[in-house]
Amino acid sequence: MVEIKVLGPGCANCKRLEQIARKVVDTLSADANIEKVTDYKQIVDLGVMATPGLIVNDEVVSSGRIPSETEVTDWIIKALETN
Repeated sequence: MVEIKVLGPGCANCKRLEQIARKVVDTLSADANIEKVTDYKQIVDLGVMATPGLIVNDEVVSSGRIPSETEVTDWIIKALETN
């Protein structure tokens, strides 16, 4: 199972990133768990200094921007292949 964390306080950009992640997981029919992290201390502890942030299998793949759907798809496919 792929572990995905969307990090951010709940702003529009954070919600958009969560929508993209959920869409990609649905499109791929991936076995994935998506967790929303809104606590600033936990976000910083996870190594993200700018939100929105995206972590796939404990690796920070994006922070401070909204990645494209293609980028998110590539990260999730890579994570599925290494599981």
